[in-house]
Amino acid sequence: MNKTDFDMSDVDIAWCPGCGDFGILSAVKRALDELGKEPQEVVMVSGIGQAAKLPQYMNVNYFNGLHGRALPAAVAIKASNPTLTVIAESGDGDMYGEGGNHFTHNIRRNPDITNIVHNNMVYGLTKGQASPTSERGFVTPVQVDGVILEPFNPIASAIALNASFVARASITDPDFTVGIIKAAVEHRGYALVDIFQPCPSFNKINTYKWFMENTYRLEEAHDITDRKAAFARSLETDRLPLGIFYKNERTTFEESLEIKIPAYKKRVDMERLGKILKGA
Repeated sequence: MNKTDFDMSDVDIAWCPGCGDFGILSAVKRALDELGKEPQEVVMVSGIGQAAKLPQYMNVNYFNGLHGRALPAAVAIKASNPTLTVIAESGDGDMYGEGGNHFTHNIRRNPDITNIVHNNMVYGLTKGQASPTSERGFVTPVQVDGVILEPFNPIASAIALNASFVARASITDPDFTVGIIKAAVEHRGYALVDIFQPCPSFNKINTYKWFMENTYRLEEAHDITDRKAAFARSLETDRLPLGIFYKNERTTFEESLEIKIPAYKKRVDMERLGKILKGA
């Protein structure tokens, strides 16, 4: 890959060799570069976990917050300055487990942000216990007899909630992933991009080979405006579809609040503020 404005130099990246996070880091940098974005225009927000380290390895503004709390910070940043390109990114545990409530309600709010989720079907930072997306029967040091729960389906959940952009990618198909990220960033509204990525240290089942053999691209004929058809495709389990499942245009959170200028450009009405503080 050619060097981009988003590359960092002399940075020690604390991921295991072979980690799928490297592929997502490369895809995000490529996507932003190909869209012509400037580093100062972009804010990346993450929670806690291996995936949440990604913004630290990019030449962008970033906010690294609490476990599961990337989305609230991302929404606040976008509402404060709608001119920014805001990307909330973290792992499947951080976004769908600890952050599951924020995931649900920000789909309802429809902020104009991109939500990239590194989905390796395991908690990598804390040494391999099951995550919300781990497959039934998956054996871990904690789930010694195998996972007994059905995996959370973020694609089906997002479509059921009428998210305005729902997509899935895999780092085993890097160019395709770059294209999906670009489409998500350009979309006006909440855009979910669930990205499959292997964890070679703690998930020996869902490997690079497994993702290559168990995924396929949605056909070009797939109608991304047909919500019922998109939901049906999201329930497929024999082989998992990749691509944009569903897209719709609706009012964004910032438009609903009638936010037209960044907060830092607004003048404070000191007289009105004084009355508010006095309870008048």
